[in-house]
Amino acid sequence: MVIMMDTLTLLTLVKGLPLLALGVAAGATYPPKPADLTTPVQHRIAINSPTSVRIAWNTYQQLSQPCVQYGTSPSSLGSKSCSTSSITYPTSRTWANVVTINDLTPATKYYYKIVSTNSTLETFTSPRLPGDKTPFNISIVIDLGVYGKDGFTIEQDKTKRDLIPFIDPSLNHTTIGRLRDNIDKYDFIVHPGDIGYADDWILKAHNWLDGKDGYQAITETFFDQLAPISARKPYMTSPGNHEAACQEVPKTSGLCPSGQKNFTDFINRFGLVLPTAFSSTSPDSAAKVNANKARLLANPPFWYSFEYGMAHIVMIDTETDFEDAPDQPGGSANLNGGPFGSYLRQQLDFLEADLASVDRSVTPWVVVAGHRPWYTTGSGDDCQPCKKAFEPLFYKYGVDLGVFGHVHNSQRFAPVVNDTADPAGMENPKAPMYIVAGGAGNVEGLTKVGKNVSTNRFAYDDAFSYATVNFLDEQRMQVDFINSETGAILDRSVLFKKHDQKFVVQ
Repeated sequence: MVIMMDTLTLLTLVKGLPLLALGVAAGATYPPKPADLTTPVQHRIAINSPTSVRIAWNTYQQLSQPCVQYGTSPSSLGSKSCSTSSITYPTSRTWANVVTINDLTPATKYYYKIVSTNSTLETFTSPRLPGDKTPFNISIVIDLGVYGKDGFTIEQDKTKRDLIPFIDPSLNHTTIGRLRDNIDKYDFIVHPGDIGYADDWILKAHNWLDGKDGYQAITETFFDQLAPISARKPYMTSPGNHEAACQEVPKTSGLCPSGQKNFTDFINRFGLVLPTAFSSTSPDSAAKVNANKARLLANPPFWYSFEYGMAHIVMIDTETDFEDAPDQPGGSANLNGGPFGSYLRQQLDFLEADLASVDRSVTPWVVVAGHRPWYTTGSGDDCQPCKKAFEPLFYKYGVDLGVFGHVHNSQRFAPVVNDTADPAGMENPKAPMYIVAGGAGNVEGLTKVGKNVSTNRFAYDDAFSYATVNFLDEQRMQVDFINSETGAILDRSVLFKKHDQKFVVQ
């Protein structure tokens, strides 16, 4: 979400000066560097294929050969996988490393250790094969920012110690804390955009004359805070507006350092980690052709898809690469990002091919996640260019659930198309159900629900919250909104779909 322009206008002159930090007195608060610069930090893993995952982490020096040891026993890490991928960008203090682990036994607990003189034993569970009808649960976390000195704070009992590094024990990030406490209750995390809020460095006065380092310090701190979760659970992301540039004042991205514009950190951190699209496991030849086309058109970390058990999940880019996209040159946000495809419709052609490839007898549930919503309460935050680009494809191919954020609260909508609620409601509708799960917590705070709309069924802005999606069986999917601090269920809904067609075109 874009912060209020009246706040930013007061500080624009400050930003335009040594924003970019020509060695001005340091005010940024970096995490401490480890003595051993090969120490893995900022861990993250991702689903890569039905039988492989990618392990990624950062180090404070480049590695000639990043390696991971792994196995199914903590005392016997008998397998090893390596790569030569260790990359950085201007302004970053760290290098991003990634290794692919192949030929995994499905739905099996593995132990792994990044090869370093100072690393710890971690675990992950390998993906479920497409078509596995075992119930599973995922967490939806959007608009999640750093907390502490450069972010936001929640006062708690000061006798409680937070397990996340670099945070005073009196501070608590309730959403990451809840994800940590519930880590055995979900299989992976979906986070479509606004990750860390490094571009909001200006909201903390100690960063005003040191914007370049302020941005990097927030980035490092956030991914350190997230690591206890993302080292163990696949963390599947796509971009939001806060990944675009070093600041969100329109038309000023040109002032940003070369490493802090045009989604640079996002690309560096996730571009080699996330998948493209899976090969089809359907016996249908047209499905195989469409899946192969989708693989060729996919462009991670911006748009891609993956399958897990009974779900086909697509991650899209609501910021760039379609007509009037808000973050691209000439867009309403004026952030001058992208485009990233080889032609304007590449993302939309990918989405159509990908959705057309889904065999509902294999993966009955189809979920599409992006950042900016086109159904939301309040006013001014609905993305009409997104709606024009994506909604027809959602309906045509029978998407079951659209997941969005950008608006900093929690919302659930009835199945809806063209602003009209599906008359079937939650009982086998043709139209997609939509949720907004942007209340996870960040330095900008929560957004008031504002003016309601007729298709809204739940809206909450009282405290930080996130969503879970529980795939109960082939015909029932449960969506819960969770109070991050207390764990209380704020809203529960169950969508019923017959899923009696192998390929949906309507």
